[in-house]
Amino acid sequence: MKRPSLRSFAVCTSVLFAAAGFLAAFLALPGRAQETEHGAEASFSSDIQVVNVLATVRDKKAQCVRDLNKDDFALLEDGRQQSIRYFTRETDLPLTIGLMVDTSMSQVHVLDAERGASFRFIDQVLRENKDKVFVMQFDMNVKTMQVLTGSRSDLQESLRMVDTPTKNELRSQYGGGTLLYDALSDASKEVMRTQQGRKALIVLSDGGENGSNATLKEAVQEAQRTNTLIYTILFSDGGMGSDFGKRIMQRLAKETGGSYFEVSKKMTIDQVYAQIEEDLRNQYSIGYVSDLPVTISEFRNIQLTVKKAGLTVNARNRYWAGARGTMP
Repeated sequence: MKRPSLRSFAVCTSVLFAAAGFLAAFLALPGRAQETEHGAEASFSSDIQVVNVLATVRDKKAQCVRDLNKDDFALLEDGRQQSIRYFTRETDLPLTIGLMVDTSMSQVHVLDAERGASFRFIDQVLRENKDKVFVMQFDMNVKTMQVLTGSRSDLQESLRMVDTPTKNELRSQYGGGTLLYDALSDASKEVMRTQQGRKALIVLSDGGENGSNATLKEAVQEAQRTNTLIYTILFSDGGMGSDFGKRIMQRLAKETGGSYFEVSKKMTIDQVYAQIEEDLRNQYSIGYVSDLPVTISEFRNIQLTVKKAGLTVNARNRYWAGARGTMP
């Protein structure tokens, strides 16, 4: 058998040393990005957590502002200035939407309008090869009418089935009447937690709540843990809900980075959906790494502002900083 020459041995040795050097340098990089199942927050191999904030900016005329850059934003975490590392004006990430429909008896006269407008919205927004939608109704119970799907026909059929309780169901009712908080908590924990990309719950309700095991605070926190925006649409017979219901719907939207709308003679349900679609198509994706490493699991406050006068920004105001080994 022919023995390898000294030259061949030297070449092989130099290649091995070069490969080892490259591998060592690669492993020494401060945090290699990896996509996680939670999409909006990417974890790094060195336990660095990238926090991603989706934001929509509007001017005084409520028009979307699309031409801002990274330097136009300022970001604070718990009052400390943060450096924005990642910035894009548009995102092509998959979109997961949950349609949350209040089917309590207070909604009986507006359900037809909600069903029709909801499907027209889905038909306009849904990219069947990329996006998914689920439908959940809530009254004295919480029911998933359609699991996550990209099928327009399945969604149309499920929306037809969304309805108020039957007389027999009302007669046998025991306990609460409108489980808004439970519905939102279930949607976040059972559906949104495992989804990637952009996530939004669209709530059609008069803001009434009666009988949930979850509280308003817990419903908000579950959405924040899973980086889910909540868009609330106050829609009731006559166009105006109670002040209490209105405050609930406003808080759900504000604290999760979504938007609040009221259906009225001046703004139809289709016009509301058109604004939500515009929001979802014109988001800024802003990423940063906190200056304070995560040692314990906790919520941290975020304050995202725009430096230019006359502009308002919608973005979530907290995120869940999960220590290694903990679940959101």
